[in-house]
Amino acid sequence: MLHIMLVTGRPQAMSPFIEALRSDAEVHLECFTSGADVLNAARAASAQLVVVDSLLPDEEPLGLVSKLIRINAMVNTAVVSPLTEEEFHQASEGLGVLGRLPEKPGSGDASELMRKLRKLLGQC
Repeated sequence: MLHIMLVTGRPQAMSPFIEALRSDAEVHLECFTSGADVLNAARAASAQLVVVDSLLPDEEPLGLVSKLIRINAMVNTAVVSPLTEEEFHQASEGLGVLGRLPEKPGSGDASELMRKLRKLLGQC
């Protein structure tokens, strides 16, 4: 079972992505609405992946990723970002982010992210 945490303040905009993750029988998805909530959850239980939205009420996305890896250096992260791939790569350098997702990720983005995660974990 893959434990995935998703933090977003806009579940409606993320619903196709969320539904695609939930439809995967091997995924246990937990949703949070703030950076503080996901940090508390990450302290209590480990996840294979944390997906961070670009719009959070209390945290800047890459700052949250930095805090998450201080809690668990082995956690994989993905970030929703309006930046181009090149801009995102520059901004996130050194954080080990698994991938950048578009502002309105869909089911195809969820499938691709899961493919990358499973490959990284040796489950493909």
